[in-house]
Amino acid sequence: MKNYRSAMGKNVDMGALLAKNENTRAVGNMKVNARGDTIDSQGRVIKPVTAKVNQSYANTVGNRSANAVRGRPAPAKPVTPKPEIKEELTPMEIELEESFEDDLEIEKIKAEELNKGKK
Repeated sequence: MKNYRSAMGKNVDMGALLAKNENTRAVGNMKVNARGDTIDSQGRVIKPVTAKVNQSYANTVGNRSANAVRGRPAPAKPVTPKPEIKEELTPMEIELEESFEDDLEIEKIKAEELNKGKK
């Protein structure tokens, strides 16, 4: 963190001050220490700040794979085989493919004629 100069001219290291007092009970009615951990009346940590951050992130992000999980890993999803595609075409499909090929040849010829006309 940064060093600040007080009104009296003394240097104050905010990082060192925070590290020194991170387990001290914070002033207010939130029942937390200076670090942000939830504490009980004796000052023992009930819920660490990292658990709170992970919980709020899990509530915000809907994707379960993005959430922090401790312990066992998520079970792997079974892979379903892809259905096989039949290679045999019906007579109507064969005729349709041939008409597409004919249309492509006609378009190529038109493009060549158009290019010759521009030159």
